[in-house]
Amino acid sequence: MTADAPHGTASSPSRVTDRPGDASPFALGLLLRRAHWRAASVMEEALRPLGIELRHFAVLIVLADRGPTVQRDLVAATGSDKAGIMRVVDDLERKGLAVRRSVPGDRRVRAVEITPQGVELFDAAHVAAEPLAERMVAELGAGEAEQLADLLTRFAHPSGGEV
Repeated sequence: MTADAPHGTASSPSRVTDRPGDASPFALGLLLRRAHWRAASVMEEALRPLGIELRHFAVLIVLADRGPTVQRDLVAATGSDKAGIMRVVDDLERKGLAVRRSVPGDRRVRAVEITPQGVELFDAAHVAAEPLAERMVAELGAGEAEQLADLLTRFAHPSGGEV
């Protein structure tokens, strides 16, 4: 690489950034990471007054959607690890937001279930997040928030399987 060659020219390798126009194969991943950080910080802001973190809410989402769920399935659904899920479920139990129950036919397995208090907090979190979520997409044009959600859904859940 020459000292006076500009970044991205034929004589120098492309630099990886998350700035618009970066053609690096890593650019999309970096943009998605920045978008995740931004969205996560907005959602953390909504959850903080309720006394939970995003990792707790991720488990509540699964429980509200699926009903009682064994911990190994919570690991898969949230992208967490076994120890992390155990800590989150412990926290949720201490707060009265979830309970562990025995699974009929297998004394070793316990299912986690959202409590009525957990459902109330789940609903309150959605109310608290609404204005923050609107602020997060305020710079997008008409229909673009829905288009972004559609594109990210197809990207995150490809029809041909996971990458």
